[in-house]
Amino acid sequence: MPYQWTETAPDASGAVLQTVTLWPHRSLPRKGFVWFIGTTAVLLLLPILAVLGTQVLWGLLPFMLIAIGGVWLAIQHSYRTGQTREELVLDRDRLQVRRSDPGRPVREWQTNSYWVRAAIRKGPVEDYLTLTDGQREIELGAFLTPEERRALRDELTRAIGRLRP
Repeated sequence: MPYQWTETAPDASGAVLQTVTLWPHRSLPRKGFVWFIGTTAVLLLLPILAVLGTQVLWGLLPFMLIAIGGVWLAIQHSYRTGQTREELVLDRDRLQVRRSDPGRPVREWQTNSYWVRAAIRKGPVEDYLTLTDGQREIELGAFLTPEERRALRDELTRAIGRLRP
């Protein structure tokens, strides 16, 4: 799953700090990107070989370069949007959510963890996961799949419940 829980050891007061970090899933790693672009270039060169030495080559070559460049730019854009991170820090006294998107300032939300509830409701995506403290509500993990959002809601509910006296 594209999220990971970490927990610090209890400090002198016995407080345990739990952190969950969420990120969008990217199915094509950087090494796979190199292979994909190389394979695409080779496959697009096959029709070019048939017209090698003719004037048709100069008519097809720009379109091949535009196609490879377009695929390159689209995948690079996907990698940039994959740098989005949401970090939720939870302890007995507070819950803090930090969201960082490339090219945008970091957004933070902080509240008393006692009042926080994780809920699934109707929204812009299926199984929209929200956190609310009764006054404010934020979305969490909009880039996760519906199954991952449901599983995260269950884990958050258990983690918040363990903190309550």
